[in-house]
Amino acid sequence: MSVVKSRPVLRWLVPVAAAITVIGGGAAVGTFAAEAEPSLPPRTAAQLLVDLQTAQLEGLSGTVVQRADLGLPPVAGLAAGSNELAALASGTHTLRVWHSGPDRQRIALLDTLGERDLIRNGRDLWSWDSRSNTATHRTLGGDAAGKPSGDGAPELPATPAQAADQALAAIEPSTAVSVGRAATVAGRDAYELVLEPRDEASLVHQVRIAIDSQEHVPLRFELFATGSDQPAFEVAFTQVDFRRPDADQFRFNPPPGVTVREEKADRADLPARRVATAEHPQVRTVGTGWTTVLVARVDAAGAKAGAEKPGGAELAGVLGSLPEVSGEWGSGRLFTSKLFTVLLTDDGRVLAGAVTPERLYEAARG
Repeated sequence: MSVVKSRPVLRWLVPVAAAITVIGGGAAVGTFAAEAEPSLPPRTAAQLLVDLQTAQLEGLSGTVVQRADLGLPPVAGLAAGSNELAALASGTHTLRVWHSGPDRQRIALLDTLGERDLIRNGRDLWSWDSRSNTATHRTLGGDAAGKPSGDGAPELPATPAQAADQALAAIEPSTAVSVGRAATVAGRDAYELVLEPRDEASLVHQVRIAIDSQEHVPLRFELFATGSDQPAFEVAFTQVDFRRPDADQFRFNPPPGVTVREEKADRADLPARRVATAEHPQVRTVGTGWTTVLVARVDAAGAKAGAEKPGGAELAGVLGSLPEVSGEWGSGRLFTSKLFTVLLTDDGRVLAGAVTPERLYEAARG
C-alpha cells in the first residue's frame, strides 16, 4: 500500500522531490534533540495505518532536518555523478516547507551561502537560487494539480511523509509491523509505527515512523541498518505549524537584478520520456519489497564515452579499486555500504539493492 499516493491530503510536500533535484545542497545543523516520552492512549498498528490514510490536512509550515550516515566512502560522490545528490547521502540538511492545498507548496533549502527555493502557486512553478540570483519559471499543464512537479527524484527521501510512503509500500507478508514507544517530535506527541523486514537478506533492520497523535501525519522517519543502533538515515520536523500559511508565502517576487529564464513547455512527463531513450539503460527488477534488486545493462559505447568526460578517468580508477568477486554468475567488482550493495559484472551488468551480496549473486545467476 502507498499511503501518500492513496491519500492526496498527505502530499503536503508535493514538489519536494523536484526541490531536491532543482535546489540541491544543504547546511550542517545540530542533531535532533531527544524529548521525554509522552503518555498517549493505546493504539494498534492497524489503527495507526488507518490514521495515516484518513488524515485531513489543510495546511502546514515548518522546518525539516535530514541527516544521513550511509557509511559511504569519500569516493562515493564520483560514482553518484552529482555533488548535490552525493551531499544528500551524508551530513545534515535543513529545509523550510509550506503547504496550502494541492496546488500551493513551497520548499526552501538553506545553507551557509544562501537559499534555494521551489515555489508552486497554481499552475506557476518557480525555482530561485539566491547565490546566483537566477530564477526559472514554467507553467504547468492543466492536469498538474496535486501531482509532483520536477525533472526527477532523489534516491533518498527528503521528508518524513516521502520516506514513510516508500517504507509503507513494502508492507506485505515480508514485513512485521508493530507499535513502538510514544515520542515527542517538534513539541508534539506522536505514536511510533515500527516496520521490520522478515527477509534476512535485507540490510534494513528497522524503520520507525513517528505519527502525530492529532493530525496523523508523519513527523519523523528513522531507518536503521542491520547491526547498528543509530539511524543510518533520519528526517524529521524540528518545528511544525498545522495552520494554513498566508497566501503571500506562495507568491514569487523576483528580487532586483535577477535573471529569469522562461520555460515554455510543461516538462512534468520528462522522466518518463527519458527512460525510453537510448541514453539510459533499460532497468528491470528482481524480487519484491525490501529485497528488490535493480538490474541494468551498461552500454559499452556509453561507458567509453563517460570515461572520456571530465572526471571519467578518476571514476574508472575508483571502480577498478573495488574488491574483485566471482561465482557461478560470472565475475565483477563489489561495492558495499551500510544500506545498499552494488555489483558491477564484467559482462556489463549493474545490480543494486538494500540487500546482502549473496542476494545480488543470486539475481546475477538468474
